[in-house]
Amino acid sequence: GLDGVWSAVEPPQSILDLCTGSGCLAIIAAHTYPEARVDAADLSTDALEVAKHNVAKHKLTERVTLHEGDLFGAVGRATYDLIVCNPPYVTAEAVMAFPPEYAAEPVMAHDGGKDGMMLVRRILADAASHLNTNGVLVMEIGQGRETIERDFPDLPFLWLDTETSEGEVFALPASALLVPKTPKGKARARK
Repeated sequence: GLDGVWSAVEPPQSILDLCTGSGCLAIIAAHTYPEARVDAADLSTDALEVAKHNVAKHKLTERVTLHEGDLFGAVGRATYDLIVCNPPYVTAEAVMAFPPEYAAEPVMAHDGGKDGMMLVRRILADAASHLNTNGVLVMEIGQGRETIERDFPDLPFLWLDTETSEGEVFALPASALLVPKTPKGKARARK
């Protein structure tokens, strides 16, 4: 669970579930941290309808607020102690080859662009401005570890194993994300 990430700091008071989909991570977060305010954001109106139903079913309507919009654009300037995210990370090619049972699901729920990491890169670029000082970003990225470690060689990713996966979920503290990141191969301009 996330408790290991939080061992050194207070339990989170504010949590964002980005790309919430059905709202399951927001619901788990609200149950795990009963004192926390939980926001859940998604670009899909249909997904948010499902999330609204699920949040109501768990009697969390008072504590989980749903927001519609593109990634952090959905929550304005809000900041959080914990951001959890399970973004679309499937490569465009793999989406096209999906078996029929996935065909009923919207493509945007899976499509992470050419190499699957398009949204992950956007989230890493913007997360620092939405994390409080001791905040943590926790994100699931499927098979993208090698790509993301290559693209962000300066970030100290902490890879978390889950019951069903190894090396598919990472945690990063806000302090690591605040360091100016230079894309690999580009020299930083001198002042």
